[in-house]
Amino acid sequence: MSNNSKKQVREVEAVVISDTHLGTYGCKANDIVNYLQSISTPILVLNGDIIDIWQFSKSFFPKSHLKVIRQIIKMMEKGTHVYYLTGNHDEHLRRFNGLKVGNLRIENKLILELDGKKTWIFHGDVFDVFMHHSKWLAKLGVIGYGMLTQINRFTNFALSILRLKKVSLSNDIKKPVKKGRNDITSKFELTVSNLAIEKQYDYAICGHIHWPEKKSLSNTHGQMCYLNRGDWVENNTAIEYYDGDWHLYHHSNEKVNNTASEEEQLVGDDFLIPNHKVLF
Repeated sequence: MSNNSKKQVREVEAVVISDTHLGTYGCKANDIVNYLQSISTPILVLNGDIIDIWQFSKSFFPKSHLKVIRQIIKMMEKGTHVYYLTGNHDEHLRRFNGLKVGNLRIENKLILELDGKKTWIFHGDVFDVFMHHSKWLAKLGVIGYGMLTQINRFTNFALSILRLKKVSLSNDIKKPVKKGRNDITSKFELTVSNLAIEKQYDYAICGHIHWPEKKSLSNTHGQMCYLNRGDWVENNTAIEYYDGDWHLYHHSNEKVNNTASEEEQLVGDDFLIPNHKVLF
């Protein structure tokens, strides 16, 4: 407790985090709390998949996960405006779109205007044709991957006892599909950038694919800056606004359990055709 009170707090104008997947074994809840306690901001955007309702179980929601929620509430009590933008893993909250309680608002998307520049913020699953048309298969993939991460944890526990090098079954699975995923990600970024330029947004911030990124994209009609927040399962990344620009922030904590980063990389996030109804 004394260490938390001595932490140096950074002042930032706005923060966007997503894909924390509270309620799953892969969630790095302690790191999330550590990060939120290290910042002070008037705007906090929770951009989807914060609580993993797909995998929610009464038998697994540790105190560390509750601390994340408590920390967010503390920030609201101190004046932080929190925008909860729903994703696919917490899609049940979409029925509460437009709800406002104190400093908390639930929305599907958010347009922020900072320093005369417009930022379009949304989760990203509306571009996921696979998830929309084969949701049962996507959920099955998540369950299967959850089982894999449990096996991975047990394997690494045994290896640590034997003082042998840990392994990452998730990385072994991701390597063969890396090229295909890169192609899908490029299509996703192209679709987002074209829509953002059409709507004259300066920035587009999304998540869903757990792939932290910041890049400038353009077409014959203009240019914009694309950002993806990554996640708090593997990358520990957020996006912060200060000095007139958005910055990709990688949070590090020396007390991180390395096994956690291998525990849960969600699958079934393929992007092909946009669904405009939710976005506009």
